Amino acid sequence: MGLVHLEVFATLDLVGQAPGGPREDPEGFPFGGWQAPLVDEVSGAQVLAAYEGTDALLLGRRTYDIFAAYWPRQTGPDDAFAAVFNRVPKYVASRGTPDLSWAGSSQLGPDLPRAVREVRDRHEHVSVVGSLDLVQTLLRERLFDRLDLWLHPIVLGVGKKLFDGGAVPANVTLLAPPVAGPRGTVHLRYALADGVPATGDMTGPDGTTAVDPAP
Repeated sequence: MGLVHLEVFATLDLVGQAPGGPREDPEGFPFGGWQAPLVDEVSGAQVLAAYEGTDALLLGRRTYDIFAAYWPRQTGPDDAFAAVFNRVPKYVASRGTPDLSWAGSSQLGPDLPRAVREVRDRHEHVSVVGSLDLVQTLLRERLFDRLDLWLHPIVLGVGKKLFDGGAVPANVTLLAPPVAGPRGTVHLRYALADGVPATGDMTGPDGTTAVDPAP
C-alpha cells in the first residue's frame, strides 16, 4: 500500500481557496492568486521536492480542468512540474462527466473513499494538489498519510478554509523541523498518527492555569 500526500497552501487563518490565480475558484472570493506575491526560491524548491517520487495525481474536478488546460502545453525540458504531471496517471473525483483527454486521466467511481483506497493500493506516492473540496473528504475519512502545509504570512478573513467541514479528531506527527522562506512562508510536514487527541488539566488548586505544566 502506498501513501496519499496532501499538498496544501494556506494563509495564517487557514484559507486555502484559489491560491494560484483569480480564475481558480472565484465564487464569493476577492483574493484569488494570493500566493503569487509570496513565492520565493525556498518555497519553490520545497514544493518541487514534495513531488519527488510522485507516481499518481489525485485531483478534484475544478483543479483537474485547470491543470488539463495548462500542463499538457508545458513540454520544455526544464519544466520539472510538467514532466511529473504529464507523465503520471491522473485520477479525477467528480460527480459529472469531465473531459478526460489529458493523457493518463480517469474518473474515480462514485464511492470516493473506496476508490481512493484502490488508488493508494496501486501506487506508492499519490499526490493531492489543490482540490480543497476533495481534501475535506480525505481529512474526514482519514484517507491521507502525509500533509505538506505551507503557511503564508497573510490573513484574509474570508474564503474556504482547510478544515471547513472536513476535520475529525486526529493526531499528526511533525516529520521535519519547520523551514521558513525569506518572505515568511513556513513549510510544515506532518504524518497522520494513530489515536485521537489526548486531554489534560493544567489548572492549579485555586482554578488558575499553572505557569509550568510539567510534572
